[in-house]
Amino acid sequence: MSIRTAAPHPVKTLGRAVSTRVGTVTSSRRQLPSFILVGAQRAGTTSFFRALQSHPLVHSANYHKGVNYFDVNYDKGPAWYQGHFPTTASLLRRTRDVSGDPVTFEASGYYMFHPRAAERMARDLPDVRILMMLRDPVERAYSAWKHELARGFETESFERALELEEDRLAGEVERMCADDAYQSSRHRHQAYRLRGQYDEQLLRLRGFFPADRIHVIESESFFEQPETTYGGVLDFLQLPRTMPDRFDRWNGRPSSPMPDSTREALHEHFAPHDRALAELLGREPAWLS
Repeated sequence: MSIRTAAPHPVKTLGRAVSTRVGTVTSSRRQLPSFILVGAQRAGTTSFFRALQSHPLVHSANYHKGVNYFDVNYDKGPAWYQGHFPTTASLLRRTRDVSGDPVTFEASGYYMFHPRAAERMARDLPDVRILMMLRDPVERAYSAWKHELARGFETESFERALELEEDRLAGEVERMCADDAYQSSRHRHQAYRLRGQYDEQLLRLRGFFPADRIHVIESESFFEQPETTYGGVLDFLQLPRTMPDRFDRWNGRPSSPMPDSTREALHEHFAPHDRALAELLGREPAWLS
C-alpha cells in the first residue's frame, strides 16, 4: 500500500491543497493530458482508470482521479488545471527505462453529460483524445440512484425519483449554458434517465471532436473481455499493449432487485436512444448483443 493511500483523510486533503498551490505556480512545466476518460457515471470508469494507471507510460493527475475542471471548476483557470499534472521532467525520470513517450490523463464521470464540458475541452485541449465508457442505461440509472442515495444527494425511492426527474431538471441546462458560474446539483446528482441517453451525448462530443478521436467502450465488454477491450483502447491511444497483472472491479454497490415494471418502463424509454446510438457507432452496444 502506498503512503498516499494509507494516509488519513485530513493528511490527504492537505497534500492535495499543497500540491494544487505548488502546481499552479509551476504549471508551465507540467504536461497536459493527451486523453480524457469522460464517463459515464457508474459505468466502471474507476475500474478502467485503475487499469490505465498500471500502464508504464500513463500517468494520472496528482492526487486525483478527476480534476473536474471542465465541468464544475472551469472558473479556476488553465494554470490551476495544468497544475494538477506531473512535470514533464518527472515523467521523463519515471519512464527513462521504458520505450515510448509518457502521457497524462484524467477522468470524470460528469464531463460527457455536462452541457459545456465538450466545448471547453475542445477549446483548451484541441488535440486531446476522448474515451467514453458506457453501460446498459437501465442498470446505470438504478446504480446511480443507489450511489446518490448513499451519498445523501437523493432521498426518494427510485420510482419516485424517476417521476420527479423531469420537474427537477426543468430549465437547469439552459441556466448552465447561459451562466458559466451556475452549477446545478440536480443536474449532476439527480439525472437518471437523461444521463443514459448516450446518443445525445456522443453527438455533442462529435460536434467538437472528429469521430476518429472519440473511442467508445461498454462496461459489459470490459468486464467480460478485459484484455480485448483494454487492448483496443491502447491501440486507439497509440500506446504499446502492456497489460495489467489483473483487472479488478472497483466501487461496486450491493444490489437489490429492480421491480419488473420499472425495468420494463426504462427499457421502453431507452429503446430509441439505444437504436440511435447503434447507428452512430455502426454496431449494437454490448448490452443489446
